[in-house]
Amino acid sequence: MTMTSLRVVLFAGVSAFAAAACQPAAEAPAPAVETAAAPAPAPAPFDYAALLSAPTRPAADAADDAARKPAELLAFAGVQPGHTVVEIEAGAGYFTELLSGVVGPTGKVIMQNPPEFDAFAGEAVAARLADNRLGNVVLSKTHFDVIEAPDASVDVVTWMLGPHELFFKPEGVESLGDPTRSYAEIFRVLKPGGSFVVLDHAAAAGAPPETGNTLHRIDPALVEQAAAAAGFTTAESSPLLANPADDHTLGVFDPAIRRKTDQFLIKFVKPAAA
Repeated sequence: MTMTSLRVVLFAGVSAFAAAACQPAAEAPAPAVETAAAPAPAPAPFDYAALLSAPTRPAADAADDAARKPAELLAFAGVQPGHTVVEIEAGAGYFTELLSGVVGPTGKVIMQNPPEFDAFAGEAVAARLADNRLGNVVLSKTHFDVIEAPDASVDVVTWMLGPHELFFKPEGVESLGDPTRSYAEIFRVLKPGGSFVVLDHAAAAGAPPETGNTLHRIDPALVEQAAAAAGFTTAESSPLLANPADDHTLGVFDPAIRRKTDQFLIKFVKPAAA
């Protein structure tokens, strides 16, 4: 090869190398972008008011609606379809009927009454539950300090008119439940994050527990103290059924104040870490 030919070859090689070096590097494939799944839409708010006109609801219940404001109370309690609810002191079942309608076929209501309440309720409970018309309701006859539910199995516990009965002594009955054990039982059966909703007739501030036996009232502070001692935190309260005109001196069955008492409504929560 002549010197001239060698120069041509070398020049061509250098030119090709330089041209290649000037080419932009091939771009690496972009990493795959993971698309987050769209959050599930929030369930529509439950229509508690619609329960009041359910065709299967006993007509006699409606007479109490104006005084008891059940739709607003259930909304405050936050009971939802599928929930398991313990209804302490269900009485004749006014709220049992509504709770059954809220929790639906996938939920459950444990309707609790002390056996001594049979004398007060008469045949009302049997009539309400006859022919399995409330198929998701289980009747439990125990004192307040024994709740027939497994540990951490309940979403909401309600106690409507209410905790003052811990100090009520029907004739021949020493106690309907030990107060400390009763609140501990409620705490035991609730799931972490579950709610304990209390409604009761207010007594004057500083009134002793025995007012539960004489006037069927209780100082709200006593309920809050007992709940806190059991491990609950107070979530919120509501003036839904408050009556400032009630001076707390009359028994709740006195015609002058009956169905118009000053009532306190409090929601307690079992801590999520409990």
